[in-house]
Amino acid sequence: MTYKIMHLIDTTGPGGAEDVFITLADKIRGLNTDSVAVIRGEGYVAKQLRTKGIEPIIIDSKGSFNVGFIKSLCQLIKQHNIGLIQSHLLGSNVYASIVGLITRTPVVATYHGMVDVSPNERFKRLKLWFMRNGIARFVAVSHSLQQKIQEHNLLVPERTSVIYNGIDTSLYSTTRVTRLKRELAIDNDTFLLGALGNVRKSKRYDVLVDTVNRLNQRGVNVAVVIAGDPKASIKDKLDAQMQSLGVTNIHFIGFIDDTAEYLQNLDGFVLSSDAEGFSISTIEAMATGLPVIATKCGGPQEIIQNEEQGALVDINADALADAIENSISTWHERKVNQQAIARVQDAFSQSAMVRAYAQLYSAVDTSFPSQAVNVEPIS
Repeated sequence: MTYKIMHLIDTTGPGGAEDVFITLADKIRGLNTDSVAVIRGEGYVAKQLRTKGIEPIIIDSKGSFNVGFIKSLCQLIKQHNIGLIQSHLLGSNVYASIVGLITRTPVVATYHGMVDVSPNERFKRLKLWFMRNGIARFVAVSHSLQQKIQEHNLLVPERTSVIYNGIDTSLYSTTRVTRLKRELAIDNDTFLLGALGNVRKSKRYDVLVDTVNRLNQRGVNVAVVIAGDPKASIKDKLDAQMQSLGVTNIHFIGFIDDTAEYLQNLDGFVLSSDAEGFSISTIEAMATGLPVIATKCGGPQEIIQNEEQGALVDINADALADAIENSISTWHERKVNQQAIARVQDAFSQSAMVRAYAQLYSAVDTSFPSQAVNVEPIS
């Protein structure tokens, strides 16, 4: 008999949490294991699931406490004989806990970033009660995130595990290409620094704009490209900031499908965030062997162990500018960061992540056929 896992997430993507959701739904499948993916609407996640041969079940669930959505999930659990629910992000974790209690289905709930429950949120105490009583195991994607979420009483410490996000390291190459420089009319001798992440407040691209302004004032030959889905209100503020400072060497290119090829176009990578539960873009850049500069915003401190793997700096423009200028001074050596590559392969591979979840599922439900999951052995 096939063991089925229901995968549940709040958002339709794109984003880091969504990519983990897609990967887990895909790779956890095995000889006797299958996935049922439930999402809130069409979009990036639905498209990617279909490329993996998973047809998503789409249920609209507007509102902060949608009883109809709960009923629909309960019906799906009975219809598909679901053995376990894997939820992602706060909203889905709440719904999964309620449904888990009603149907007596074990729930594993993953937090991907710092989330908070508003003091004025409806049913706050009830939601917290459901999560504490209806979730068998909590997962945080970093130890720093686990600590922050614990401070808000959104998990049970003794039932919480840390599982780092993982990527398919085989996709990332140390070969460098110049497509972006040609398309953006950037000279080959200009240091092309890249950021990767949706244009959102926590990414602090305003700090990055200030950083580039400082580098321009120092006469540093640099250009910056930012890849990510833009939020219009924030992008407008960034455009105004760039115009007032006279910064013209930052390029927003929107969402990209192929992050591996994008990273091959760069000479260096920068993360300017003020809060990251983990940071998939940082490990992707490290897997490419790029010089990496990341702010001390949570997850990166657990990813980058030493200065040989990457630079960790404070969240301010001066610190970022100094680190970027230092990277540029050694850029002409064209060295591939082998220590960063080794770090990702050892700790942040896709197979390591899926295997850790499979082990957790086995601990939660002894009927889960962990040996049937098609996950390549960790080397």
